[in-house]
Parts: sequence; C-alpha cells; structure tokens
Amino acid sequence: MPGEKEEYLPKQTSIKLKNQDHFIFGAWPIVEALKEGKEFNKILLQKGNKSETTAQIVALCKERAIPVQYVPVQKLNGLTRKNHQGVVAFVSPIEYQTIESVLPLLYEEGKEPFILVLDRITDVRNFGAICRTAEGAGVDAIIIPTKDAAQINADAIKTSAGAVFNIPICRETSLISSVYYLKESGLQIVGCTEKGAQDFRTVKLDGPSALIMGSEENGIDDKILGLCDYKAVIPMKGKTESLNVSVACGILLYHLEQFKA
Repeated sequence: MPGEKEEYLPKQTSIKLKNQDHFIFGAWPIVEALKEGKEFNKILLQKGNKSETTAQIVALCKERAIPVQYVPVQKLNGLTRKNHQGVVAFVSPIEYQTIESVLPLLYEEGKEPFILVLDRITDVRNFGAICRTAEGAGVDAIIIPTKDAAQINADAIKTSAGAVFNIPICRETSLISSVYYLKESGLQIVGCTEKGAQDFRTVKLDGPSALIMGSEENGIDDKILGLCDYKAVIPMKGKTESLNVSVACGILLYHLEQFKA
C-alpha cells in the first residue's frame, strides 16, 4: 500500500571491494551464516541497535570468538547503500582454528610443536610477511588474538604468498590463557622483547617451543611476558633502535628452528 513502510529482508549478498575483501549484510542472512559455521574476520554493528536479532548475533559471535565492533550508521552506509539493517559482516577467506584442537594433534603425530604467538600485530603486510616466513621455517601453528589483530584479507594473502592457507591460524579470545595452556602442555616460551636481557643467540631449545612477537608500538603485554621462560633481545649495533617486526620474527624463527629435531 502507498505510504506503508516496506519491510525488506535482503538475501545473503556478497560485495567485492576494491581490496578484494567480501562482506554480507542484513541481520537474518548473517544469523544464518553464523549458524552454518561461516567464518568472519569481524562484524560491524550499528551503535544503539538493540534488537533481538542483534543480541543473537552478538551471542553467536561470542561463542565463535568473532570480533564485533559498534560503529556509526554512516560507516555502514559507506559500505553499502542497500538495506544493511544495521549489520555488516566481513567474510574470512580461511577457517580459524583453536590451539586446544591443534596442539593435541601435533603431539599425536609425533611432532615437537613449534608455535608462533602474535600479540597485537595489526599491520596487514607485516602479518602476511610473518606468515610466509613462519610457514617456511616449519612453524606448526600461529596464534592471534580476537581483538587487535591484522585482518586476513587480500593484502595479507598476497604478502604471505598464500602461506595463510598452508598453516593453521588459531584465533583466541585470551592470549594470556593460550600462552599458559602452551606452558602447561610442555612448551618452552620465548618472548622477543627490547626489555629482554638475553641475547637471542644464546637461546637454544631442543623441544616443544613457542615464540611470542609483539607489536612494534607496544611490544609484548607485560602479563604475557611474565609467562616467558626466555626474554630474548636482538642486539642493535647501529643507530636504529629496532627492527621491523616481520624481520625480527624471521631472525628468531630460523634461530630457534635450527635446534629442533
């Protein structure tokens, strides 16, 4: 009828962005995608949206450790001019795993696990470069946090040379809990930090191990650093104070890898 408000529930829609990311929009399509196990990098919700469907989306995201961000409606309108109903979800090109499911399998296969933990590394290209090096160095899995982590998108895939598809990436709600789980599972923990007093070249591990790398801006969280068995530093002989995190990560990974069986 003329003048009546049209209720429109869009079908699941995929939009190709300039950087080759994909997203779907609309409350019910996203609920159904979550129930079907679709992987998302993050979900954007309109600020002030307190509908039952929105609450359902938040609950499902919490169960799946999917990041949720509350944004102004203008942000959503900038992504699509269609009826987004206050929610847009960015599809992940990979299937995230959990370290609790990956680590036991590594032990069952007779491996000495070699795990990389990335604390608040948000630059996509650094992340991609790290994944490429990690896969080449024989890392068995990479752990990232739910929040403050680089998105796995087209740039990350390109920079990693496709390595993101060849190594398990575990997205965890609490890195502190994950590192504690690694310690309890028999792994020796090495943190690369400017606060360290031990030259990385003196760290020699011959068993299950994990390397933690922090962001160039903030380093490794102090609580996580407190769980490290070794706090390694890369000596800087020039005037430059530090290395790019992907370069530093490569140095440490290949140093530690040479002592593994």
